[in-house]
This record gives sequence, structure tokens and C-alpha cells, in this order.
Amino acid sequence: MKTAVLGAIAMLTVATILAPSAAPPAATFEDRTAHSGISFVLDNAASPERHQIETMAGGVAVFDYDNDGYPDIYFTNGAEQPSLEKTGPRYRNRLYRNKHDWTFEDVTDKAGVGGSGYNIGVAAGDYDNDGHADLFVTGVKGNTLFHNRGDGTFEDVTRAAGLESHDWAVAAAWVDYDNDGRLDLFVVNYVKWDPAAELFCGDAARGIRTYCHPRFYQPLPNRLYHNNGDGTFSDVSAVSGIAAHPGKGMGIAIADYDHDGWMDIFVANDTVPNFLFHNERNGAFREVALQAGVGYNDDGKALSSMGVDFRDLDNDGWEDLAITALSHETFPVFRNLGGGLFSDVTYQSHAGIISMPLSGWSMGIFDFDNDGWKDVFVAAGDVQDNTELLSSGKSRQRDLLMLNDGHGAFRAAFAGPAAQNRGVAFGDFDRDGRVDAVVTRLNEPPVLLRNIMGEGNHWIALQLIGGRSNRDAIGTRVVVRAGGITQVNHVTTSTGYACSSELAVHFGLGRSSRADTIEIEWPSGSRQTLTNVPSDMYLTVRERQP
Repeated sequence: MKTAVLGAIAMLTVATILAPSAAPPAATFEDRTAHSGISFVLDNAASPERHQIETMAGGVAVFDYDNDGYPDIYFTNGAEQPSLEKTGPRYRNRLYRNKHDWTFEDVTDKAGVGGSGYNIGVAAGDYDNDGHADLFVTGVKGNTLFHNRGDGTFEDVTRAAGLESHDWAVAAAWVDYDNDGRLDLFVVNYVKWDPAAELFCGDAARGIRTYCHPRFYQPLPNRLYHNNGDGTFSDVSAVSGIAAHPGKGMGIAIADYDHDGWMDIFVANDTVPNFLFHNERNGAFREVALQAGVGYNDDGKALSSMGVDFRDLDNDGWEDLAITALSHETFPVFRNLGGGLFSDVTYQSHAGIISMPLSGWSMGIFDFDNDGWKDVFVAAGDVQDNTELLSSGKSRQRDLLMLNDGHGAFRAAFAGPAAQNRGVAFGDFDRDGRVDAVVTRLNEPPVLLRNIMGEGNHWIALQLIGGRSNRDAIGTRVVVRAGGITQVNHVTTSTGYACSSELAVHFGLGRSSRADTIEIEWPSGSRQTLTNVPSDMYLTVRERQP
């Protein structure tokens, strides 16, 4: 399913910052934006007052809305200030259909997903188990649930579903927290924001205004909505214990980190301690970030945590955490030790020195070079658009790729042009077995990146379909053994900051031409084992019914 290169392609190269003994430079991604047909521009409605919402925009979803086997792209967008209304085409959210040749068609109007209000993030998931991916879009003064009708169009069912809210929501995740076969919804709220009360932050003497520090805003609790199975949701934030913990949430990731068969939830908080909500298996959650060792970094500091992903980085079978933050804070990496405990390995893994100069937003953990070890991609860019006036830093930064060396350390590469990058979501757009990326940039077109790494390495990708319920199979755990390496991954669309990535579970196999075994642990408790599976294919597996 490989396609010819369209036009001139900018080859983006590794820029290592480690020792001279590191691997020689190699190509990483091709920029395929120019001829893609994607004309969207992320408009944050920048104002002289530097309203806090302006620097936070940029969520993007990679999902297959029309079930043709190729992932499509949905971009969220801002709105006019102070009305926070989408007063014209420039503020419209956009849906682009993948035409299978690295070109995309704008189908926003036909699909009816232009949206309303000032939008931030997006989460894709089939909440009604009809086989069609739906969209939940977060916003500053309200959220939207778009139900996929299955005919190329969507309908706004927010009010009917019981999901109306006026909090500033940044991110969301679909997760079946009670294992009843229906996807529930966790919504990450940020802070209380009133444009009329926006403070002057920056250098008053020089008249240089900046976006204010989060300490000037009051925190908000997150929300958990239980899927009732009839198209409606019930707000169970209070009874579940979620509402008892106000924070300044930005990123969300889900994983069964203690392997008890129930999905847990991590929320990355901005300048206040992170949350790790342990699923108590009775409809309630217990916040355990401090006890687990992931609330603060090793210096005892609450960082400007923004994006997060929750996957096994060292192939020991336990899901680890990688988080983005601002420059000079580092991007923390927490190793899951088992037993409910984590260890901060940020500097040990070289992630500290690599990330120190950068500010990271959305991100994702995937095996980009198909060598059997998961890597980390970060969309980078400073919070401020006038950084250079107040410091030696840069507002425009290149995206960071931290390549896993398989020995507990990363080496750095960079991709894409320097910009105020915000969102990044992932999927294999051309079905060649390599995980590609799409990056949003404030007040610029996005960047579409084709992965060209790992030549000669093999791979396998699983498209899992749950039984009569949870057709998306979100929460399913997969263990792959190949070439003497055991890898673990799980089904989720929630990645990074305000973004949603492709549903397929991807594994790089290195030089192994087949997987010895594939073990699938479904949320229902059933298990399936496949043996001697050939590589380099998309394999659809349906849950066996008893």
C-alpha cells in the first residue's frame, strides 16, 4: 500500500545531542503537507490582552470515520473573541477524508462537524457500539458530542446525551471504567477563566504582555460520565470520587497499570500535582499519585504537566508514563516498578537533558522505527509567542523525537519546521506499517509527517473488535512475543494533550518475520492466543463469543 512521493519532499534528519558514539544521522519523517489538500489553519483569535485560552488551542483526532480502512483527520479550532462564537469559516473545525494516496478531502460541511464555540480538544470513540466512531469535542464554555450516523454525516446530540457543561474542558478520554461493555467518558477540566478579569502579566514597564501563569486561576474538578446504554450519560463525578479532586488538568491517559483487570486514569496537571485515579472496581476511584510516586518529579516539584501517554517503554510488561512540560522543567519519565509504584528515570533515560530546552504539548508513545522498542514523539513550542522579548528562549521550536535505544535510554531527533506546535495525533495514513503523525500549529497550517524510519524492520498491527459490547475494544491488553522480545500494548485513542489517535494497536518486530505468540486480554475477561503469525500485515481479530 505504498504510494509514490508527491512533488519535492523535505527530508527531516536526526539531530543527536548525545555523545559522538550515537547512531549516525538518518531520515525520520517526510513533510507531505504541501500536496495533501489540507488547507486548514488553526486560528486562536489572538488578542492584545493575551487571553489564556489563546495559547491552549490545537487538538486533533486521527480516526476512521467512514470505515474504509484508512484513518481520517479532524481538527479543532478557536472562535471569535469575546463572543467565543464561530462567526465564519476561519473558525470552523475541519474533517478531512483520507483518499488513500496522501491527499485528503475536506468533508466538514457534508459531515456537519464544523462545531460551535472555542474548541480545544477531541476524543474519538464508538460510544453506542454501532460500529461507527463518534467524536467528543471539548471547549472553553461548552462541549459537543457528535454522533456518527454511519452515512458520512454526524449529528449534535450533546443535550440529548446529558453532556452539557459550561466548564473549560481541555481533553477527554473514552474508557470503559466499569467493564460493562459500554464506553464511558472522562472529561479533563482546566481552570475558571473570566476574560473580563484577565490580569496584566509580563513586563509592565516595557509594555510587553504575556500569557499569565496558571497560579492566577482557580482549579476545576474533572468529570466522569457513565454510559447508560441508551444514548445518554449520567454524571457520576461525585459518587465516583473524581469531583473531590480539583486540579488544572491538561492531558489524560488510561491504562491498567496494576494489572487487576480494571482501567485506571492519569491526569497531567499544570503546575499542581498530577492525579493517578486507581479504579477501585466498585464504581469509585482513589487518587494515589503521591503514594505511587507520579504526583511530583524527583525534586518534589509539581511541573507544568501537559501531554501524557501511558505505555510500556522498557518491555518489562508494565505500563510506564511519559509526560511533557515546559522548558527548563524536563519531560518526566516514570518507570512502572509493579506493585503500584513508579520510579522517576527522567535523567537516567537521558530524557532530562534532551528535553530541557523545549516546551512540550501533545505527544505519543509508539515504535516509530519498528525495532521492537517504543519511542516518544513530542509537539514542541513555547507558551508565549513573544518569548524572545523576555528571555533567550525561542517561541518557535521543532518537534522532538526521542528514540528508544533498548537499553534504558533515549537519543534525540527532530522533525518538522520550527513553530508553536500544539497538538499531535498518530496513525498509519498509507498502511505501510509505520506510524505517521499530524501536528497542529498556532495560526499556521498543520504539518503532515510521513514516517520513513525502520527500513527492513517488520511490524504487525491489530484491529480489535469487541463482542456484542465495547466494539472499539478500548482497554484490551495485547502481549506480543517475537525475536526474543516481549512487548505489551493496549487499545486506547487517548494520547498526549487534547488529542486522539488511531485505534489500531501497533507493534514493531525488528528483524523478526513473524510473531511467535499474540495474547489478547479483552476487557470482558476472555482471552485469545494466536501463534506463528506472519508480520507486515493489519490483522483483524474479533472477540470470541462463549
